[in-house]
Amino acid sequence: MDVWHPRDLQGYGRHPPHPHWPCGARLALQFVVNVEEGAERTLLNGDDGSEDYLSELSGIQRRLGQRHFSAEGLYDYGARVGFWRLLRLFDERTIPFTAFACGRALELNPEIGAALGELGHEVAGHGYRWIDYRDVDAATEREHIAHTCRIIAETCGQRPVGWYSGRVSPNTRRLLVEHGGFLYDSDAYDDERPYWLSESGQSHLIVPYSLITNDIRYLLSPGCATGDDFFILLRDAFDMMRVEGRERPAMMSVGLHARISGHPARAQALARFLDYAAGFDDIWFCRRREIAEHWIAHFEQPAAKRSTAL
Repeated sequence: MDVWHPRDLQGYGRHPPHPHWPCGARLALQFVVNVEEGAERTLLNGDDGSEDYLSELSGIQRRLGQRHFSAEGLYDYGARVGFWRLLRLFDERTIPFTAFACGRALELNPEIGAALGELGHEVAGHGYRWIDYRDVDAATEREHIAHTCRIIAETCGQRPVGWYSGRVSPNTRRLLVEHGGFLYDSDAYDDERPYWLSESGQSHLIVPYSLITNDIRYLLSPGCATGDDFFILLRDAFDMMRVEGRERPAMMSVGLHARISGHPARAQALARFLDYAAGFDDIWFCRRREIAEHWIAHFEQPAAKRSTAL
């Protein structure tokens, strides 16, 4: 039987490595705020219609050759109101987060980048546009990576060391390694701990993300209908992982979007969870960059034998 397969279904198996998080933490709790508003599909960005992916509007269909003002307005709310509400929630509690920021979003609203830089939050690259990069040729995607790095450096004061496209192409990971300067990428949902793989002959670190403990659950059916639903989802994941963390500490990723969790009722659910998690003294609130730096310091290795192409 041929046992070769391009997907790694074994992972760490029965005996995952003990990460030895700082201060003996049972759990590394990491929040991501996605900054995509203005980078989505729209005629104003030269696309054939407005965004219809992960929308509050049930059954929305792209209007070819036309602007969809309601779709645009839902995104605009995130940039004008929602982002600032989320930023205040974290700032009031001095909890750090990582922003997955699209270059175009910061280009159109550089004040967001300035605020992230001033407050010390990590800003990782999230593509120049919030589009599906499977449809983008390698040369264009390469330029988008470079351009996004320049925009983040200019608006936030520091170039990104992390990356998450979300909708990757077969070239994405290779292009990131070729560009250089990245500590990690997060285009993976397959683990609760970082891991190494080999890409283009180099050892490359993956800090996995989650689409489960993620506020896109509000937009999926069946999903979270209310803030209570989302709070319970986060709390239950947190409680189980913290108990498991007595022997097998891991990381929990919480994904947020300004146009989703920035609305008052949903923001209240996030505030409840932030306060709940802050009530425990064995949790490491961190940025993804810090997780990557910790893993590199404790688990660095030569080029991995395993290879994955995205």
